[in-house]
Amino acid sequence: MPKTATTPFPAPARGVRRSPLRGIWLLGPALVAGVAYLDPGNVASNMTAGARYGYLLVWVVLVGNLMAWLIQYLSAKLGVVTGRSLPEVLGERIRNPWARRAYWLQAELVAMATDIAEVLGGAVALNLLFDVPLLLGGIITGAVSMGLLLVQSRRGPRHFEFVIIGLMSLIVIGFVAGLFVAPPDPAGVASGLIPRFTDSGSVLLAASILGATIMPHAIYAHSALARDRFGDPRDPNPPSIRTLITATRWDVTVAMIIAGSVNLAILLLAAANLAGVDGTDSLEGAYAAISENLGAVIGTLFAVGLLASGLASTSVGAYAGAEIMHGLLSVRIPLLTRRLVTLIPALFILAVGFDPTLALVLSQVVLSFGIPFALIPLVALTAQRRTLGGYANRHLTTVLGVICSVLLIALNTTLLVLIASGA
Repeated sequence: MPKTATTPFPAPARGVRRSPLRGIWLLGPALVAGVAYLDPGNVASNMTAGARYGYLLVWVVLVGNLMAWLIQYLSAKLGVVTGRSLPEVLGERIRNPWARRAYWLQAELVAMATDIAEVLGGAVALNLLFDVPLLLGGIITGAVSMGLLLVQSRRGPRHFEFVIIGLMSLIVIGFVAGLFVAPPDPAGVASGLIPRFTDSGSVLLAASILGATIMPHAIYAHSALARDRFGDPRDPNPPSIRTLITATRWDVTVAMIIAGSVNLAILLLAAANLAGVDGTDSLEGAYAAISENLGAVIGTLFAVGLLASGLASTSVGAYAGAEIMHGLLSVRIPLLTRRLVTLIPALFILAVGFDPTLALVLSQVVLSFGIPFALIPLVALTAQRRTLGGYANRHLTTVLGVICSVLLIALNTTLLVLIASGA
């Protein structure tokens, strides 16, 4: 069982033989957290970026994915070594109750913005596939997500992982299939590797892509997923912390390769096939254009991927929101109850007829502003020996974490200036 920071970190017992398959069995938490990187907000942001700017923002997707690897690894390491989630550690460290409540409020708003994107995406997908009205589609998405949360609460984290990974497989097939029918231009892809912006709109979409790629709620959730998965006291032969950290690196690597490839595929699909086509900066328009240009089968697969994305990511988002409240306020609300409450903003947006795609993109911008509040404490805590003992970050790791934080904060500041100036 993972140890708290105040207990010794024992070496693995000598003479204990472990199955070679044990390492594979340790994979999973990062794949669940990685679903947050494949939510409908990612689809909207990357699809809009490709349709409006072609290959211009390819570099943003790649840089964001590299940052995400480091961030998710640090989050999981914190959960593995301390046996606590990031919100729990912050709840203990932030002694002023008003400061703690203020921190909880911003984290909760970010989690709600996440939920809006995920429910809207599921509603749009149901509308595309079965012509279900958007409001009813949002209700159905919320109901199915509650069923998935029941699996987590009643059957445990491993069964929840199996379900989420199954949905992730549908996401990969749905969003990547189009590239085999209409591959992108290699020269265009290469040109997109050069970091640059053209106008304030490209900066806005870059912030949206990063908000969808490096999601605050995924940072909070991953530490809790690692804690829940590896903190089972019933395990008669628990793996050592060193073994868990090694497995975590592989887990995060696999998850980020999948998430990064799918996000890049979405942008490339739009850049290669939807650039200049009217209405393709909306999910509905993109679906119509994909169906017309690439065939009904590819269009249907895209909609199925979008539905799986909404269902899986909204379940992980609800899990993260519950952990945020429990860790920071020591208040534990049943997952299903919280799921019902957080459905209200998304259903309200659907009821008043607000453009779902625009709401998705704006929600990702909100997420990008929540990144520093999760990332800076994460880097600081994992660099402290009093928190992680001998497993604290190396100096290079901390430096890279600081660089990520500075870059993200600088981008958000630039975005605010551009919006304020009306550029």
